[in-house]
Amino acid sequence: MTGKMMEKSCSGFAAELAAKQSVPGGGGAAAYVGALSVALCSMVGNFTTGKKKYAEYEADVQRMLEEGEAVRARLLELVEEDAAAFFPLSQAYGIPKEDPTREEQLEKCTKDALVAPLEMMRQIAKAIELLEEMNVKGSRMLVSDVGCGAACAAAAMQAASLNVFVNTKTLNDRDFAERAEAEADGLLTYVSRAQRIVDEVTAGIRAL
Repeated sequence: MTGKMMEKSCSGFAAELAAKQSVPGGGGAAAYVGALSVALCSMVGNFTTGKKKYAEYEADVQRMLEEGEAVRARLLELVEEDAAAFFPLSQAYGIPKEDPTREEQLEKCTKDALVAPLEMMRQIAKAIELLEEMNVKGSRMLVSDVGCGAACAAAAMQAASLNVFVNTKTLNDRDFAERAEAEADGLLTYVSRAQRIVDEVTAGIRAL
């Protein structure tokens, strides 16, 4: 892997994801899909702003656009941060079992590898909150894009959680692991909120 992943083309990133290498992996994919989910929310906002029909929501839409930009930028950063944290962990697994420092190094690298996916989940939760609001205040002409964003956000949240749990299961520090798992479990409740958006959008479209 060479250069920043998010400076590559879409096809370039997909090719690196498919390659026989440790990073990028599921964590980076989760963050990227999360970024796409909030990008769809912002697209709807950009088509809504300035429209007389939605004038009562103008200030809210402008705020959502600002918040969405921050979430999208952070999730793209997390693609890189996840790769940077996971690579040392992949290397640590190669430390000979007779090395007395192996367990300590694995523990530290595993804890470090938890940071990015947990932060992804926090940011994706913000994306889902924005999509909920955009589903009410955004242009009805683009409601399917809100639904697509919500579907992506649900998948991204679940994918990020897997990258938390796969690491917590191996930790010796169970207090640390349980705290991380408890936060992840709480954030996973957002999946049902995202699915509710998808269901509402689907019902509305199919009723037309």
